[in-house]
Amino acid sequence: MANEAWLIPAIPLLVYVILLVAGRRISEPVVAGISVSAVLLAFLLAIAVLADVAVNGPTAPTTYAWLDFGAHSLTVGYEVTMLNALMLVVVTLVSALVLLFSRSYMKGDERFSRFYQYLNLFVFSMLGLVISPNLLQFYIFWELVGVCSYLLVGFWYYKPEAAAAAKKAFIVTRIGDVGLFIGIILLYIATGTFDFNGLYTAGGAAFSQVATLAYHGASVPFGMSSSGFITLTALLVFIGAVGKSAQFPLHVWLPDAMEGPTPVSALIHAATMVAAGVYLVARMQPLFAASPVASETVAVIGGITALLAASIGLTQRDIKRVIAYSTVSQLGYMMMALGVGAYTAGIFHLMTHAFFKALLFLTAGSVIHALDTQDLFSMGGLRKKMPITHIAFLAGALALAGVPPFAGFWSKDEILSAAFQSGHYVLYAMGLLAAFFTAFYIFRVYFLVFWGEAKGEKHAHEGGSAMVIPLLVLGALATLSGFLNTPFDPFVTRFLTYGHPLGIGIDPPASLPLILVSVIIALLGIWLAYSVYGRANRGAELAKRMGVLYTLSYNKFYIDEIYHYLIVTPIFTIARAIAFIDRFIIDGIVRMLGELGYTGGVTLKYANTGQVQTYGVLTLFGLVALVAIALGIGGVL
Repeated sequence: MANEAWLIPAIPLLVYVILLVAGRRISEPVVAGISVSAVLLAFLLAIAVLADVAVNGPTAPTTYAWLDFGAHSLTVGYEVTMLNALMLVVVTLVSALVLLFSRSYMKGDERFSRFYQYLNLFVFSMLGLVISPNLLQFYIFWELVGVCSYLLVGFWYYKPEAAAAAKKAFIVTRIGDVGLFIGIILLYIATGTFDFNGLYTAGGAAFSQVATLAYHGASVPFGMSSSGFITLTALLVFIGAVGKSAQFPLHVWLPDAMEGPTPVSALIHAATMVAAGVYLVARMQPLFAASPVASETVAVIGGITALLAASIGLTQRDIKRVIAYSTVSQLGYMMMALGVGAYTAGIFHLMTHAFFKALLFLTAGSVIHALDTQDLFSMGGLRKKMPITHIAFLAGALALAGVPPFAGFWSKDEILSAAFQSGHYVLYAMGLLAAFFTAFYIFRVYFLVFWGEAKGEKHAHEGGSAMVIPLLVLGALATLSGFLNTPFDPFVTRFLTYGHPLGIGIDPPASLPLILVSVIIALLGIWLAYSVYGRANRGAELAKRMGVLYTLSYNKFYIDEIYHYLIVTPIFTIARAIAFIDRFIIDGIVRMLGELGYTGGVTLKYANTGQVQTYGVLTLFGLVALVAIALGIGGVL
């Protein structure tokens, strides 16, 4: 079945084309039905592919000639590795559930069919990215994922906030994409290939042999040392991941992306856009493993992001923004894991996070659908009115907080244990503090929404079956999926390290004392949230006590404002100055010359009267003038 993996992205692409052609001629139930059925079929194929490679190992790339220029040949195709086989399952499963949830959430929207078009294109783009066998094809799908996020974040384009958020996401992620593109070109110059396998092994020395980087007769460009070149290209590749996976300092686009419909938020945060950056670093792990500087940079940026985003999530009022900042924080954990060499822990957390984060966003969407508000302080008392949503959200919150035996506990603790055991004690402490903040802010949301007195719609109730079924499935996954990689039976670790691919080792086993510390920290965060918001809402009192720290957190440490004044304002000022020069000086000169020609023409037209005697008189005066001038010149000489 691995040889038929190309069908997995082809199925949602086919549905996209059908919806594009048919447009509004297809009813909402049919649009949703064929979309969900198609992605479910893709999920079943992904399961078959996963089972195939689990038994037989990864497949060789299947490639086809695309472009030839000179001695260079570009190919396209697909490849199934242990990593992307797992990603295919995660992406298709979460996408199918999001598409099903959207059936009720987007019901009645005048652009319902267009919404499903974009969703199918989004799923296709991510799946195409996952199975790409080379960096060039990978980059094409990488950019297509960015286009889809722009279309979906700004889907309600008539809202100024949505339009601004879409532009912000597109522009900020382009910064990272430029870095990635430069890195890809440099790697091609040095190696003569875009193929992942060619980069690592087929062309000669492997990245792990830093001393001699020379492929296909090419040498390291610009006279750089091999180690310096590897570090440079690894950092450029990482810049792309920083943009896509919303790592500090390019994290600012992701919380604003909440202006899109909630199912879009679930898809972006769980299975598509932000997962692409982590997947890129994991796919290029041999490159990073060859550069201690690049690996350390990945780990440090991940740790900073995890703690910074968690500290901002403590104070936000918008339910979706709190969950968005939790995504940024958890992505930081994944990057930290990959940076310290805990490859399987990072990918395992990517998998479990996809389940419980999709669950949290969809339960938030269920609440928003019932109450028509996103303000946490306008909610309350929904435990009895929306019991399924309540239980589902609680499962997601416990998984995110890292409480055993929920999924997030197993994957997050692997990361923290790996950070400590690799000697990154500062990063371990940052991750531990971020875990405390995470437990506090997600249960702050839980108590504000589901406990206390009802403040919203008196008739709030569960959505239809299309909304409930995804919550139940994701709730089960958030509860049980962690058992796929426990210290007692590390199935995911064995699967991902099949044959021990280049640059990938087996993570150290989790330490029981470290696990106990992590669990205690999570329980303390939950207890504090209950003390402040569970028994009685004392949030205002806590905010007053925290003073300037609360203000900094609530205002996101003013990072957006800093960017506005240090980057946006100067650029706009320069642009206005250039526009002034262009409009009033350069164009002014052009217009002046035109006016001179026009004025001269208008003046001369009055000399053309059509009367012969007038022309004779003018000719006589002209001759007299010429004679006078000639006589004057002659006299002077």
